[in-house]
Amino acid sequence: MTQVGEAIARYHKLIESGPYIDLGWAQALQEQLKAAKLGGRAISPVLRPHFLSGRDYASMTKTVETISSAISRMEQMALATPALLARIQLLPAERMLAQVDPGYSVAGVTGQLDTVLNNGTLKFSNHHADAPAGVLYGDTLADLYYDAPPVKEFRRKYKLKKLGGTKFLLSALLKSYKEFGGKQKKPRIAIAELKQPFSGGPGDYAQLAAFFTKEGYPTEVVSPDHLEYRNGVLRRGEFAIDILYRRIRLQDFLVRFDLSHPMVRAYKEHGVCMVNSFRAEVSAKRAIFDLLTDDALTAKFPAAERRAIKEHIPWTRMVQAAKTTHKNHTVDLPDFVMKHRAKLILKPNDDSPDQHSFRGSETDDIGWEKALRQAMRTPYVVQEIADPAKVVFPLMQYGSLMMKEMQVDVHPHSFYGKVHGCSSWLSIIGSQSFSTLTGLAPTFVLEGK
Repeated sequence: MTQVGEAIARYHKLIESGPYIDLGWAQALQEQLKAAKLGGRAISPVLRPHFLSGRDYASMTKTVETISSAISRMEQMALATPALLARIQLLPAERMLAQVDPGYSVAGVTGQLDTVLNNGTLKFSNHHADAPAGVLYGDTLADLYYDAPPVKEFRRKYKLKKLGGTKFLLSALLKSYKEFGGKQKKPRIAIAELKQPFSGGPGDYAQLAAFFTKEGYPTEVVSPDHLEYRNGVLRRGEFAIDILYRRIRLQDFLVRFDLSHPMVRAYKEHGVCMVNSFRAEVSAKRAIFDLLTDDALTAKFPAAERRAIKEHIPWTRMVQAAKTTHKNHTVDLPDFVMKHRAKLILKPNDDSPDQHSFRGSETDDIGWEKALRQAMRTPYVVQEIADPAKVVFPLMQYGSLMMKEMQVDVHPHSFYGKVHGCSSWLSIIGSQSFSTLTGLAPTFVLEGK
């Protein structure tokens, strides 16, 4: 049994015996989670942290940083090469804004790779040009679970390391501002979000604002509706903004606003330091994996990056009626997709709630053909699927303890291309629909006994 497997078995045995079997501690923990105001429902559905071995975390960190470097390199190539940029299928407004220099050197200051960590192997299924909610939520969850009674007893035998990331997010914002040429010693930060009509609570935005303010950087959560730009200053009312931390997808923004919006004008005129910049939309498209897995494009990349791409990024192609290559063989793409559905997944090019992914192994031939026709009409990618990581977690349902096998995706938090912490996202195996059992698990590195 592995070190992590042994630790999980010991933890489960611990909570299935007195004094923890009555779950009084679990009910108290849920009350603490509610008091922490992490949203309208329990953000973490499980009663055990997710454990990573020190070796797995170190390996993941090194690999993520190598892949992040390759993504940055491909972004630069695409921005300099119209034919490559066209393959990513940006909207005209996205393409125009991507050409605007943000005032600092990297397109994506913050980011995350959706990671399948399965028996020591790593596969990256998506790249997001943003810092996930897990950065702040993960820090709060780690603090609460670390001091939960069974975890405290567990720590008598096993050493656990927390993986904080919020302070590194703030450092990344300040580093961008300094490179941007900002002069304020204590820059004022605005977290830009679109108000969600049915959100259950203030979410991580208000929590982040409180943290930044406590660190000495006045911060407000703002909606684009309330912004104005005059005399070279972006502001919300009397609050002048030096750093705009953008938590809004550009496509969502463009549904409601045009390019004359104060936020866009301030960005184009370097009236505000925006993080992430609109240029980051290039790597947010799933088509970036199409370019990365095209050997002809990466032939001159450093050997370490080429090796990491080959080992850890699944083969990905934009769906279209065309010939392409797969493992050095030329194939007709639509025909290949139809014949190999069991090992493929169709994903929208944009991470949008309005479009769904289709997993070939969960779709019959007729449904797969219909999905392929849809993918031919709307920008989609097809990707070889990685076997999901399945881990048993204890949960409390209706006041009783139950064990359930969950799918675990790990999200390393990347700032300026360097990994600082990670979060773990749990979901029901084989389900794409909402469930109260979906959520974050606090993540700790298991450093030994």
